[in-house]
Amino acid sequence: MAKETTKTTIEADGLRYRSKAPGSPFAATSSFGAATMSCFLCGKHRPRAMLKSKKLLGKSQPVCAPSCKELEAQLAAKK
Repeated sequence: MAKETTKTTIEADGLRYRSKAPGSPFAATSSFGAATMSCFLCGKHRPRAMLKSKKLLGKSQPVCAPSCKELEAQLAAKK
């Protein structure tokens, strides 16, 4: 099934999207610990408490705490 295409044009005020919600889905929170970061391995955004630092390619990168697969299984079991 083909995905429906949406035609967009740049309006006079410079905005392009009418149906897109403004802002980011990863809005900044007031506390540093509640912010999300993306896992370097799987790319999913997680709260910082679910991530750990691991040295990859000579630099510390945030990755999912036990592992990406284990964390995904834990989160699926909670639902």
